[in-house]
Amino acid sequence: MQDPTRSAAFDLLTAVLEKHRSLEDALDALPAMEARDRAAGHRLAASVLRRAASLDLVIEPFLKRAPPEPVRHLLRMGAAQALLLDTPAHAAVSTMVDLGRARGLAPFAGLVNAVLRRVAEGGAALLEGIDGPRTDTPAWLWASWGRDARAIAVGHQTEAPLDLSLKPGVAPPEGAILLPNGTARMPAGTRVTELPGFEAGDFWVQDAAASLPARLLNVHPGERVADLCAAPGGKTAQLVAAGGIVTAVERDGHRAKRLAENLARLRLEAEIVVADAERWEPADRFDAILLDAPCSATGTIRRHPDIPWLKRQKDVTTLAGLQDRLLFAAIRMLKPDGRLVFATCSLQPEEGVGHQLRTGLRPDPLRAEELPGLEDAITLDGQLRTHPGMWAELGGMDGFFAARYLKLA
Repeated sequence: MQDPTRSAAFDLLTAVLEKHRSLEDALDALPAMEARDRAAGHRLAASVLRRAASLDLVIEPFLKRAPPEPVRHLLRMGAAQALLLDTPAHAAVSTMVDLGRARGLAPFAGLVNAVLRRVAEGGAALLEGIDGPRTDTPAWLWASWGRDARAIAVGHQTEAPLDLSLKPGVAPPEGAILLPNGTARMPAGTRVTELPGFEAGDFWVQDAAASLPARLLNVHPGERVADLCAAPGGKTAQLVAAGGIVTAVERDGHRAKRLAENLARLRLEAEIVVADAERWEPADRFDAILLDAPCSATGTIRRHPDIPWLKRQKDVTTLAGLQDRLLFAAIRMLKPDGRLVFATCSLQPEEGVGHQLRTGLRPDPLRAEELPGLEDAITLDGQLRTHPGMWAELGGMDGFFAARYLKLA
């Protein structure tokens, strides 16, 4: 009988590294299993993806030749368990040997056993001397992040905590720390569905940085607000909770369904429109618009360590063009003197700086008092640029760009 946790992790790694599928899609495609096994499998696969290059350097001296890719998955998983996840040495070795046999890799059982025994014997000392942040970051990403590259890459080395946005008047769950922006932060590995208040809709999962763009829109009760590219709905929930009459626009029907389910749990109401925001024409124009545009999502690597394996520089260029088109569409939907916040969960300069000025808009610079504890995240242009090295002592945050504009009359 296969170990469900390791089996799930193996399938996830196969999906990402061989089939080039996102970790989220691969997770959705896993066979039915206990929630705990599913979560543990995801954690193991994510640990491997996060530190794969370093793990390869550890394993390499014990190999005479490059193994087949499925065998490399086993070796990385075993090494991650022994060196990163505090799994007992015998379990880190034996579970991978057993999984290999179950997956038709019995001829490599001796190799897996021998290599992982050497890794387990060497222990954490094998990682000494390896510059993990640099080694585990693709060169094109490191170069693009400039002087912040090391701080960003260090933030990617460990599992991110669980951040929660609270409905107005709701107290943080026991054990949470309250961040300066109002986010409730729980330790990494916390299972949100087991927290008191989850079923009652008291909160939703949303990284501290991801909560900022909706706050910067400064929605007033009764205003008509559009949330473009809205799924999975965290920002929609913020806008509704602030009193806005919200229309959430999402192109993908499956993601729109998930958005509706999330709002239902939270007992919050918004109009949901399944449409391409680039082409959609509303009946009336809006007082305020939030455009969290599709992007490379490099700002979320610490939560989605598959991104460096799936994205390339050319993807950034293509996405920047889409963002431009969506921004022009948003301008058409906005009333004169209306407010617009453009955001991306990206660390790439092309997915932010290039959108500073557009016909029909004037910048509305952010003020330090709007971002307590994040004054250093405000650029000279009055825009927002966060990265995982910020609030490091509190557990870091995702990378986000946001700029606020007013539409000319």
